[in-house]
Amino acid sequence: MGNKLPVVLITGASSGIGAVYADRFAKRGHDLVLVARDQARLDALAGRLRAEAGVKVDVLPADLADRDGLARVEKRLREDDNIGILVNNAGIAAPGTFADSDIDVVDRLIRVNITAVTRLTAAVVPRFLKRGQGAIVNIASVLGLAPEVSLGAYNASKAYVLTLSQGLQTELGGKGVYVQAVLPAATRTEIWERSERDVNKLQGVMEVGELVDAALVGFDRREPVTIPPLPDAGQWDMFDASRKAMLPNLFQSHAARRYQPTA
Repeated sequence: MGNKLPVVLITGASSGIGAVYADRFAKRGHDLVLVARDQARLDALAGRLRAEAGVKVDVLPADLADRDGLARVEKRLREDDNIGILVNNAGIAAPGTFADSDIDVVDRLIRVNITAVTRLTAAVVPRFLKRGQGAIVNIASVLGLAPEVSLGAYNASKAYVLTLSQGLQTELGGKGVYVQAVLPAATRTEIWERSERDVNKLQGVMEVGELVDAALVGFDRREPVTIPPLPDAGQWDMFDASRKAMLPNLFQSHAARRYQPTA
């Protein structure tokens, strides 16, 4: 690739966070591959970015909950040596809480939020390792840290994305592959309407442009975890340090004394 900037593949690129990532990377001079279900929206966005930024934009329509659609994106990631940045942004939420949810909708959520993120990452990592460089941006959520907020399986899916990202950064970071987990809070996107929730009734809703611009500050700093709404980075550092302090005590041959049977 020489000095040419890496191509960025973005999932969920037709609207919301993904569309703004496309705009920002295009304005930085990156060529793009845009993935989403809605081809008309993708075509409109691609046309605008070609005109405004003068970059090459490929459109790859795919439903990541569909095995064939996902396979097409995996193939592109495995075979296109120009793609050097993957943004796993596509995600869905389910209406209601877990107890009143439709399990088929939850299954689709898992396929998009967990399976697709995992498979797309697996598709691109071998190339990145071979080259010794590459970046993966995974859009998680602050709800991955907040099981008390009842959004059913959504929180759990985002906790998975966070943990996967941290594990990958530990495994791959020393080999030239940067992995960033971005944890937005409520952001003004269509995910709320699609999950039958009114975004205007939520507190502290961030605009999409501000969220992505903040996330890109973290990206440029090579932060492993970026939490745009968190004012005090020391709180995350303390949380992470407390977790790490427990680790030596978690790997024991015997149950802790507090769990030993009493006579």
